Amino acid sequence: MDTTTRKTKNNRSNNSNKNKPSGQRFKNSSNNNAKPGFKKDRRNRPKKAKQVSNLDPKLLVKKAVQKETKDFRAERTFEEMPINFKLKDLLAKKGFERPSEIQDRTLETLLAGKDLLGIAQTGTGKTGAFLIPIIEQMLRNPIQNKTYALVMAPTRELATQIQDEFKSMTKGLNLYSSCFIGGTNINTDFRNLRRTPHVIIATPGRLLDLENRRAFKLNNIHTLVLDEFDRMLDMGFINDVKKTLQLMKSRKHTLLFSATLDKKQQGFINEILNNPVTVKVSNGETTGDHIDQEVIYMEQGENKFDTLLSLMDEQNMDKLLIFEEAKFKVKKLTAMLNKKGIKADEIHGNKTQNARQNALNRFKQGKVRVLVATDVAARGLDVSDVTHVINYQLPMTFDSYIHRIGRTGRAGKTGKAYTFVDAKT
Repeated sequence: MDTTTRKTKNNRSNNSNKNKPSGQRFKNSSNNNAKPGFKKDRRNRPKKAKQVSNLDPKLLVKKAVQKETKDFRAERTFEEMPINFKLKDLLAKKGFERPSEIQDRTLETLLAGKDLLGIAQTGTGKTGAFLIPIIEQMLRNPIQNKTYALVMAPTRELATQIQDEFKSMTKGLNLYSSCFIGGTNINTDFRNLRRTPHVIIATPGRLLDLENRRAFKLNNIHTLVLDEFDRMLDMGFINDVKKTLQLMKSRKHTLLFSATLDKKQQGFINEILNNPVTVKVSNGETTGDHIDQEVIYMEQGENKFDTLLSLMDEQNMDKLLIFEEAKFKVKKLTAMLNKKGIKADEIHGNKTQNARQNALNRFKQGKVRVLVATDVAARGLDVSDVTHVINYQLPMTFDSYIHRIGRTGRAGKTGKAYTFVDAKT
């Protein structure tokens, strides 16, 4: 196979409507029961300008670079670290013997109350890096009827994962957390706030919604954690972050974790952090060096779905993540795969949070082979063994592309990513 580009051989197409005049093409799709004037209104409605990606496909072709990397092994175990024996027991029950690099290099800094900028990819143990010292501080200085820490995450899935980790690390310690995310019943959030949580984990939108409703106040919370900070800004949460910072008038300790470090964001980071310690486990660059990247050019008239099926058959894709831009396209593609006998599920913004979590769990457990998603799944998903990523549609930005393909090739493995591109692009 050519390592620079892949020209599809599949030329099947069922698009017989293409040669029909526009007035006949959708002749049978009209609704005879529509109200008078309805069709006219729809025809006169101004059309939204279709967003077109300006990405140069040549940037999406790259052979994986095998780098010699040494597995980090901390010189000390959790048993030897300066934390409460009850917390040590809970970590041992989770199977944690030694800290990851980000955990090992940041514990004393965070226990000393110093601000931190941590550069680390998903899957490096960064959730434990901020939860362990937060739990330890609360054990050392017991608090009642007060929220000690706020953890902000860009996606519902990441927030839920942090909540699960906190629960497993605090079992029997009488420390409680609440997770506030979109797509759930806000009345449940109100009920959870009746018992003041020691830690709040939230996505920005739901957090400020609850604050605006005066369900709780942010002005007496001691510690703020901004997780996946780069993605939070990518997703347009910068104003929500600024508003949160303004409301946290008593904030004493700030932790910022990011997979990438954009020099353009440095000014804002300096405003957030006070004389921080910087710990880099990864270099903060968005390179995708460990992933084989290939472009599939689609000629006019070729059937993309047939090409996808052929590719899946050729490449023996055991666990495949496919990205589409629009929610309705995700739904349609998932249905088409299932109809072909390929077990697939979907994640997008129109799904309830329970449905999204169930789809993710089914994918993790291998109950479905394919997960089709919008960019909501590009970051924050902890799935360690995705063999392939396919961009069924060209991403809008290179940053989005890097975040998407970063779901494969994790834990030192080489991943494989394909991007479908129209030949005229």
